[in-house]
Amino acid sequence: MQTSLRLPIKPLLLFISLFLFARVGLSQSVYLPYSYQFDQKFDADIYSVNTSFHTSLKPFLIDNTLLPTYNKLMQLGVDTTHKSLVYRKTFNEHLVDIKTSDYTFYGDYLPDLQIGRDIQGKKNTNLNTRGYQLGGTVGDKFSFYSAGFENAGVFPAYYNAIIDNYKFVPGQAYDRSFGKLNKDWSYATAIVSYTPIKQLNITLGQDKTFIGDGYRSLLLSDYAASYPLLRLTANLGKVQYMAMWSYLEDLDAKKFDAFGSNRRKWGIFHYLDWNVTNRLSLGFFNAIIAAEADDNGNLHGFDVNYINPIILSGSLGPSTPIKDNTYGGFTGKYKLFDKAAIYGQVFLDLNNTYSSNTYGYQVGIRGADIFTVKNLNYIVEYNTVKPYTYLSNPPITSYTQYNEPLGDPLGSNFKELIGILNYSIGKFDLQGQLNYAKYQVTNSDQNIGMLITPAFLPPSYLGMGSVGIPGTGVNANLYYAEGTASYLINPKHNLRLEIGALYRDESSSVGNYKTMLLTFGLRSTFRSLYHDF
Repeated sequence: MQTSLRLPIKPLLLFISLFLFARVGLSQSVYLPYSYQFDQKFDADIYSVNTSFHTSLKPFLIDNTLLPTYNKLMQLGVDTTHKSLVYRKTFNEHLVDIKTSDYTFYGDYLPDLQIGRDIQGKKNTNLNTRGYQLGGTVGDKFSFYSAGFENAGVFPAYYNAIIDNYKFVPGQAYDRSFGKLNKDWSYATAIVSYTPIKQLNITLGQDKTFIGDGYRSLLLSDYAASYPLLRLTANLGKVQYMAMWSYLEDLDAKKFDAFGSNRRKWGIFHYLDWNVTNRLSLGFFNAIIAAEADDNGNLHGFDVNYINPIILSGSLGPSTPIKDNTYGGFTGKYKLFDKAAIYGQVFLDLNNTYSSNTYGYQVGIRGADIFTVKNLNYIVEYNTVKPYTYLSNPPITSYTQYNEPLGDPLGSNFKELIGILNYSIGKFDLQGQLNYAKYQVTNSDQNIGMLITPAFLPPSYLGMGSVGIPGTGVNANLYYAEGTASYLINPKHNLRLEIGALYRDESSSVGNYKTMLLTFGLRSTFRSLYHDF
């Protein structure tokens, strides 16, 4: 394992510039990095029938609804009777913590160190992550946050195969090992958040966005790698409106320069969430993916219509050398009773050239304190997406970032059922998860509708005739189970001792692939990293 600390330079420079920008304004909206494991601890608050909190747009900004629980979580297990500096920094406080009347600042070292054994694959695994987090506020209107990670690891075979195929560690960054067993990568995020008035927040930086009430999102999830973004969020009582402009990358599109730089594309997203009542919410979603240039180098440019915050307005611009891809969708939520809600999504691929039957939907139920047991939270969810959904011609305008899906990790042409149960008592946290998925695989170059990356195209694009008919691939079944138990050491950066067990079984006529993994580690941070696919 590597032991040197090589943190990414460009995101650090971005963070420094954002911090300087914040200093100029001297104007607080406390930013909370999104993590399902941490955010579900707010379920009793946000799914109460007594609140009208907008639950479907994440990351959250801490407000009066979340603040009491957030403060309680940040003080969980803190023992103020100890005066030793070493004790306080290890168990109670940030490594650096400055509070003045004008600004606040904190900083932490973030280890994520694991060892494991894949019993089925007869292979030792490990993760060696060294990271940082920096955050704080300036005045009462600005907040900032940055986190960076230098990583090395050895993974079970199924996850290793994904990395080797994409040359990319899912949701994170390029693999610098060039196919070696020991993977090596680094990445960082950095944002500044400005709330000039109570009703408006402006967020600028490198980050992710999640839309929906589920564990997965078919509209916009946090699975793919982070991206540069400008996000405006207006809160007008019963209505919350988000407009976001992002700059995405494609790994496989034809390169234009001698350095082999990735081709770029714009992502424009609009989302309106309407709390009809405290129980019922409806949402409306729109996204546009626009290539920066076509395969001949003709620049698309940033159409002025993309600045228009009105839903679907971005598709009103003039025709260009390369056609934009437009997507739409809906969300809904209803609180059946206190602390429990049913929810759903519909995703629509509005101008797909491969099939007229491209859509996906989600239904689920989630809640808190089930069986009247405090801090016993649950979620049960079903997702399905039709073949070739999200896929575009030309491929660069597909619904991807670094070739990874902007929606569900399974891409398209799948059915998926997920259940998660989480229980917290004191410093102990227990979580169990079960997944079942059905999809199609192929042992040829033909895309049977699951993969949405440019490297895997439908038969018509490959000159093989008409688009493949769903069902022409080989049916595969995925069974996945995972359990973790952790003990909290320091709540300020979620430092914990954690043991875990994972079972994965993918079976089809092509082959049967099993993983039985046991892990133990010292872990920290609030980030979401997915391997349940």
